Amino acid sequence: MSMADVFGNDSAVDPRMDDVLHPADVTILGVGNVILRDEGFGVRAAEYLDAHYDFPESVQVVDGGTLGIELTQYVTGTKKLLVIDSINGGQEPGTRFHFHNDDIMTHFQDKLSAHEVGIQDVLALLTVTGRKIPEVVVLGAQPYDLEAGVELSPEMKALLPLVAQEAIDVLKEWGIEVKEKAEERSLDYGVVAE
Repeated sequence: MSMADVFGNDSAVDPRMDDVLHPADVTILGVGNVILRDEGFGVRAAEYLDAHYDFPESVQVVDGGTLGIELTQYVTGTKKLLVIDSINGGQEPGTRFHFHNDDIMTHFQDKLSAHEVGIQDVLALLTVTGRKIPEVVVLGAQPYDLEAGVELSPEMKALLPLVAQEAIDVLKEWGIEVKEKAEERSLDYGVVAE
């Protein structure tokens, strides 16, 4: 399945799914603010994955941007959620993070950025409404540069293939077969979604 259009420009909604816009067994969710350079790492990682790999129909790749609680519509009903984000964990720039299930809520109690609060709120809401996602993994990296600008810093951009491979490894652990695309789509990381 190709990357979901969160802004609804090309979305077919099943009227029976009153609160789920893109139901899928597995969701890869890239979050972040792409106008603050490395803060947009999760979105750029989702774009990288979508450009380099073919996913089965049971997997959706979503550019979640900075939507926050609105993300509930894109992850409700998913059984396995892989979130990719830039994570301010107080470590050296470039430090990579890998959180799994309960470790995620422990980490996000610090509420380090607006979209991390959004992820925490989404996971909490799904839990209290009886729709908890059984398997959740968060991957990310400590940002280098949070100044205004739409391109990742060169150092953060260099982490894209590493984090993408880590994401593919998580999917393999979940029994998901992913294939590299025969022809890669070129990406312009200086573009903001229209």
